[in-house]
Amino acid sequence: MAVEEVSKLIELTPLISMVVLVPVAGWVFTTWLRIRHGYPLDGAWGQAIYPKTTSAELERIKLLSQENAQLRAELGSVKDRLANVERIVTDSGYHLTHEIEALRTTQGSKQ
Repeated sequence: MAVEEVSKLIELTPLISMVVLVPVAGWVFTTWLRIRHGYPLDGAWGQAIYPKTTSAELERIKLLSQENAQLRAELGSVKDRLANVERIVTDSGYHLTHEIEALRTTQGSKQ
């Protein structure tokens, strides 16, 4: 009986090895992808292993966040100013004033 059990085990060896190797290869591949694209790796208890953030990196993130907020505020003010300019230009009174000024310049050049 022992010989029959060993022969069955030898027949099942490729299946057993595939059941073990495929998940391990998948884990190695996903870990490689996470490292390649800069995602943090997690330890056994969920703590971040890689990349480790230092105080200099945290300070840089803080400065970049502040700069981002300032740029967003500036962009908002530029949008408001642009809306005012568009309103002035599309106003019918502006066209009339512009035409009057054009007539004044042409009359001034004729004299």
